Amino acid sequence: MTAIQDVPLKTIKGQDSSLADYAGQVLLVVNVASKCGLTPQYEGLEALYAKYKDQGFAVLGFPANDFAGQEPDSNEDIATFCTTNFGATFPMFEKSSIVGPDKHPLYRELTAAIPAAAGDSAMREKLAGYGMTPNPAPEVLWNFEKFLIGRDGEPVARFAPDTAPDDDKLVTAIEKELFASE
Repeated sequence: MTAIQDVPLKTIKGQDSSLADYAGQVLLVVNVASKCGLTPQYEGLEALYAKYKDQGFAVLGFPANDFAGQEPDSNEDIATFCTTNFGATFPMFEKSSIVGPDKHPLYRELTAAIPAAAGDSAMREKLAGYGMTPNPAPEVLWNFEKFLIGRDGEPVARFAPDTAPDDDKLVTAIEKELFASE
């Protein structure tokens, strides 16, 4: 098991969990928010999950209220929002901090393993254009940043928040991990 797989997690319903529960699967870990301009990505994330889950793939959602207060709701309200508005069935975890001094240990491990997201310069410029000061690397830049973890439990890629779930680079990276042993 990897250090990342050992990090204790809680599901959005409060049950104990860890990435070890998904051992042998390819994982896309995404920090999500319900009131963000990128929130419609839930639909694409669900489509990715539906397309590849039978091949050993899971999207794992981690709600966070770290960016402009865009996830103020309770875990119960977040779960209801995701299923009602986007039909999201992929696993969700409890709301936690993913940046700063209270950063969840999972995100501490992920950002240490892959300190920069592919394609984040455009997103940095967008945020600056809105008068926001983007977090410096290795911190997560914004909601919907994506970490890809291989079947061996090791992080293999990191994608900027505005990388759509159907982006060719993301899909190619997922398929490379899924079908590497075939």
